[in-house]
Amino acid sequence: MENHFEIERRFFLDEEKVQPWKLDSITSKIRQCYLHSPDISLRESGLFYKHKSLLSSITPEQKKIFNSTVEWTSRIRFRDECATLTLKGKRTHSSAIELEWIIDVGAASQIVEQMECPTVVKTRHVWTGSDGLIWEIDVFEGELLHLIIAEVELPNEDFPVIIPSWIGEEITGRHQWSNSSLARNGWP
Repeated sequence: MENHFEIERRFFLDEEKVQPWKLDSITSKIRQCYLHSPDISLRESGLFYKHKSLLSSITPEQKKIFNSTVEWTSRIRFRDECATLTLKGKRTHSSAIELEWIIDVGAASQIVEQMECPTVVKTRHVWTGSDGLIWEIDVFEGELLHLIIAEVELPNEDFPVIIPSWIGEEITGRHQWSNSSLARNGWP
C-alpha cells in the first residue's frame, strides 16, 4: 500500500525573486475541478459519481483502500489532452493516501460541465533541483493570480532536500493553502 502515499513539502514563492525554474522547465496548463466526495460510490469494482461511471474497474487493493478510508478529497484534473481522477485521504503533515486513475476526457468533461464545482486553473512548471528531486511550481490564475506555490514529492518524510534560494516560506501541512481549499475558499 506504500505506493499509494503522496509525501510532499510545499512552499510559497515570491514573484520578485529570480525565477530560474521559468527558463529550464517543462510547462503545462492545468484545470482542477473538485467533486463532492460523498457522491463517489463503489459498485462491485467500478467507481461512480452521481450514477455516472468514472471507472469500470479498480484493483482489489484500490477497492480495499477506498472502502477503508472515510474521508476523501476528490478531483478531476485536466492536463494537456488527459483527464485524471484523484482521491486523496486526509493529510497528516506532508503525507496523504492517494488513489489516481486516467479517465475518459469526454466523460470527465460532461461531469464537470453539469455541476458547479470549485476549480483552480494554473500553469505548472516542472523543474529538477540540483539534488535530482522534481519540483512542481504552480502559477495560479483567475482569482488566485499572483499566487505561486512550489512542491516537491519525496520518497519518505525525512528525505533530505536541497531548498533552492528562490523558495520562500514553507506551508507544508497548512490545509488552508491546499488546492482544494483554494478552489473552494479563495485566498485565506
